[in-house]
Amino acid sequence: MRAIVQRVNKASVEVDEKTVGSIKKGILVFLGIKKEDQISDMEYIADKLINLRIFEDENDKMNKSVKDINGEILIVSQFTLYGDCRKGRRPSFIEAAPPFEARELYDKIVLNLKKSGLNIQQGVFQAHMDVCLVNDGPVTLMLDSEKIL
Repeated sequence: MRAIVQRVNKASVEVDEKTVGSIKKGILVFLGIKKEDQISDMEYIADKLINLRIFEDENDKMNKSVKDINGEILIVSQFTLYGDCRKGRRPSFIEAAPPFEARELYDKIVLNLKKSGLNIQQGVFQAHMDVCLVNDGPVTLMLDSEKIL
């Protein structure tokens, strides 16, 4: 499972010109799910998202998590995070999980994140979405559940 995490001052997602999710200060997460991903991958990424210390403390050090600042999370499914561009000129998406499997894990990570008590917003799975954001910093990080030591 891969997640692109962007620290934002605000972010929103629209489907068919209608806002379906919007947050103020917090993180925007683009989530890609791989064929072999399991519950343990989801739990790892969810824990990282809630506890990743990427917000400044009183000394301007990245020492606070989204939970510490009572921030918000907007999570958007993005199978293209598993696009392989090494061969040819068109990406291959054979590593991405099929929609049914991906949807199951996507829904589970959303439920897991909601347990934090934070405001969790989301895009629409498999929809064409317009995502707007005001990146804070900018701070952009990539998480990958396969990078577990």
